[in-house]
Amino acid sequence: MQSLRLVIAEDSVLLREGLVGLLERFGHTVLASVGDAPSLIAAVAEHKPEAVIVDVRMPPDNTDDGLRAARRLRADHPGLAVLVLSQYVSQGYASELIASDRQGAGMGYMLKDRIGEVEEFVSALDSVARGGTVVDPEVVRQLLSRHHDPLQRLSPKEREVLGLIAEGRSNAAIARRLVVTEATISKRIAAIFTKLDLPQAPDDHRRVLAVLAYLDV
Repeated sequence: MQSLRLVIAEDSVLLREGLVGLLERFGHTVLASVGDAPSLIAAVAEHKPEAVIVDVRMPPDNTDDGLRAARRLRADHPGLAVLVLSQYVSQGYASELIASDRQGAGMGYMLKDRIGEVEEFVSALDSVARGGTVVDPEVVRQLLSRHHDPLQRLSPKEREVLGLIAEGRSNAAIARRLVVTEATISKRIAAIFTKLDLPQAPDDHRRVLAVLAYLDV
């Protein structure tokens, strides 16, 4: 797991300080921790972090200020990895974040409850920092119950693999989870790309496009 230079934006002082302590315990460096969206924009400009963790709802408006700040940061700092935290499940937030830059740096959407599952949360941050796309497993579980095109083209096993891709898991991790070989997973992913009519492109890009299809963007 790589050591990261981070900026944290969270309006709850207790949660913000808790995140700082947690991430520093795992060897990361927190360059700044702030409580509102304008301060986040300023801190990123000043400190040039490798990744940011930002709450969706923040001052000054206490609506989706954090989400809007994340979109701006994606545009202004193309190499910046962004992990967005939300109190509640919102497919729309997840879709909007991923669709904002399909070929940019890593992007993640996680529920705040996931912070309590420390290893999973830190692993998600690491995946995002390495350029991955991570969607909270609870969002994935809710989407699994939906039956919308183009996912109707996929077999149950292919939908299961796509759900794990949406969680940010690698082929090796998916193979371990499903107790099959990596070759089997590669074949299922190839079938997913074909059935979703995804263009020929580097695999990582097509994985993001597959997640967008999964989120029904």
